[in-house]
Amino acid sequence: MIKRYVNFSNLFKIALRALSNNKFRGFLTMLGIIIGVASVITMLAIGQGSKRSIQGSLSEMGSNMIFVEPGQGMMGGVRQDASSMQTLKQADYQALVDQSEYLSDITPIVSAAGQAIYGTNNTPTSMSGVNASYLNIRKYTIADGDMFTDQDIKAAAKVCVIGKTVVTNLFTNGEDPVGKVIRFKNIPMRVVGVLTEKGNNSMGQDQDDVILAPYTTVMKRISAINYFNNISASARSEAVSDSAQDEMETILRKSHKLADDADNDFRIRSQKELLTMMTSTSDMMTVLLAAIAAISLLVGGIGIMNIMYVSVTERTREIGLRMSIGARGIDILLQFLIEAILISVTGGVIGVIFGVGVSLLVKIAAGWPIFIQVYTVFLAFAVCTATGIFFGWYPARKASNLDPIEALRYE
Repeated sequence: MIKRYVNFSNLFKIALRALSNNKFRGFLTMLGIIIGVASVITMLAIGQGSKRSIQGSLSEMGSNMIFVEPGQGMMGGVRQDASSMQTLKQADYQALVDQSEYLSDITPIVSAAGQAIYGTNNTPTSMSGVNASYLNIRKYTIADGDMFTDQDIKAAAKVCVIGKTVVTNLFTNGEDPVGKVIRFKNIPMRVVGVLTEKGNNSMGQDQDDVILAPYTTVMKRISAINYFNNISASARSEAVSDSAQDEMETILRKSHKLADDADNDFRIRSQKELLTMMTSTSDMMTVLLAAIAAISLLVGGIGIMNIMYVSVTERTREIGLRMSIGARGIDILLQFLIEAILISVTGGVIGVIFGVGVSLLVKIAAGWPIFIQVYTVFLAFAVCTATGIFFGWYPARKASNLDPIEALRYE
């Protein structure tokens, strides 16, 4: 018995000839695949770019950063909002400094918002009362001048360090800010240093629109309070971040004299937790965007099936003729399946090029962070190929099952 093998080269040529006879129809069929692949690549590039931007911004602040904030509490039988609580005091800060083993830097933070004035210029900004460790915790550096000293903190000196945005808004004639006196809430403050520019963070907040001053100065001279808005610290390494949190909780509970069964009147959060939460949210949005874009691939696949059905109907007599001169069902099936795959693969290649181009255009025109991962390109291409096989199989199988006699009689 003589075995017959499938001549793929011949089938490929026949498929190409069939598609070239209907170029415009073939292009319209590809269009759904092109749009689908391009959409998937673009959406994933935007999602991954946003994720990496958020991770980068948070990493700049230090993945081992830890925040302590006032917690909700009861006053006069009424539960108070955390922002109105006054549970973080100097004794808490000192206890953390003296007793902690896992913290490398720690600073109290007292915040105040107001108008900064120099000569005839003024700008709304915020002032943060901190100590010198704040620079290490938040990854700031001094570009010009110096940071205020521990002696300034003890004396509640009226000195400050300002960000580039404040410099731009107040010193419009290009003066050197160091040594100049600005006013904040009518309190004169001598500028001793200027921070290195950091730009906006991932949430769009201007990190240079800030004034740093000794926390004692802000507490006594600006806000007239005896408590901290929060305490920020940095663990010795990311590996001991969890241990540092547990240690801080133990120290603060002891400092606040809380009973064993009492709830904390403070909250401890780490940058690691924030990074995990933001990454999770970003991943969810990326999946959602990709799922929406993938609908275009489904529509493109349905278009391929529709066109292949039309092609089978139009070429019924051709199919009957080929079968009558010896073509087998497998030959007919593979011929139409190859046509479907060619449409999807060609559309996939064009879609990949178009998707990468659109992603780069979005980055240039809109300034959005874009990151194209190689695996997403291969994934989109593989999906579109699978789409061609899946949606082309049934019409191809229908063609292979035609009866040669009936096919030849078809009008």
